[in-house]
Amino acid sequence: MMLTYRLRLLLAVLAGLACACPALAGDAVRIAVPAAYTGNVAAYGDNIKAGVTLKVEEINAKGGVGGVKLEALFLDEQCEPREAATVAAKIVQDESVAAVIGHLCSSAHLAALPAYIKAGLPALSPTATNIAISEKNKDKQGETWSFRTIYRDDFQGRFLARYIARVMGLRRVAVFHDMNDYGLGLAEAFQAEARSLGLTVTGVEAYLKGAQDFTAQLTKIKAADPDALFIAGYSAEGALIADQAAKVGLTVPKFGADGLDNEDYIKIAGPAAEGTFLTAPFLAEAAGPEAAAFIDAFKARFKRDPDYMSANAYDATGLIAGVLANTGPARDKVREALAAMNSKDTAYFGVTGPTFFDHNGDCQKPAFVKTVADRKFVAAPLQMAHDD
Repeated sequence: MMLTYRLRLLLAVLAGLACACPALAGDAVRIAVPAAYTGNVAAYGDNIKAGVTLKVEEINAKGGVGGVKLEALFLDEQCEPREAATVAAKIVQDESVAAVIGHLCSSAHLAALPAYIKAGLPALSPTATNIAISEKNKDKQGETWSFRTIYRDDFQGRFLARYIARVMGLRRVAVFHDMNDYGLGLAEAFQAEARSLGLTVTGVEAYLKGAQDFTAQLTKIKAADPDALFIAGYSAEGALIADQAAKVGLTVPKFGADGLDNEDYIKIAGPAAEGTFLTAPFLAEAAGPEAAAFIDAFKARFKRDPDYMSANAYDATGLIAGVLANTGPARDKVREALAAMNSKDTAYFGVTGPTFFDHNGDCQKPAFVKTVADRKFVAAPLQMAHDD
């Protein structure tokens, strides 16, 4: 059964061959890709756009989805909840849109969800990690409309606490978090696990998105003498925190989640980025041979290495395209097909490994650890076993 499903996806998505599926009418089938293409985290949106673009180009070069062109509509919501709600209202009114790949940020995704659920439009996020999404993505009948190809914040927070304690052997850690849904979710999960492991949380400080000066909080953190600093936020502020931490003499190892996984973190933080460790769901060094072609194609197309956001967006696009080839563009049928991908036997196998969902639309993927060495993200020399 698994072989049959995989072959159907391969024939429909990669070869663009006809299948015994509902016909796709019109000149194109469309997916909406709302993300931050301007603003404070536009670099993330650029990575999402690159991953989607590459997969769309590959699919269309092979004949499209069931012989129909696949088209991505990139809509800017700046990772801002208010903008995301406005953009979502426009998306649901466009009857040519069969599915959404997004949103990028958790706060934006949560703000957009009510519109998608009410209109019956399925959304697949490659990056939104907040745990509340699992609870707020269902309609009155209990049907799930939001899915994701990324693990949740509670998983990341617990994983990082275990990595600090069991792999790094550190005992005293300070927490510095963004006040948005993403930062709060990470910080809460991290602290709970840290304390259960016997780590000492020396202090917890918070900041607002867009802040520039963190000297006062960092000075307070330094006075508590931590062995490590956990930064729960995005790369723009995280890089400034790393730089200013060095300036106040706080030179302990820094840890973060996927929000720091962007080249801008290294560019802005400079030498202070060295020795930062962060979780990532995709690591080129750990990827199987099936990812090599993607990595090579991405480098050739965009003149840079792919990060996890690009890889997840690439896989999300392939997954949705495969579903569309088998179901047609009816939104309810797309949702049903996503919900039916509930085991390895029905998973989509992409460059990030198998993707399938539980009853909340969440996927379970292993975490890897990256570090910054010589101004580059590289695989951390010490990884943690996935069953730790």
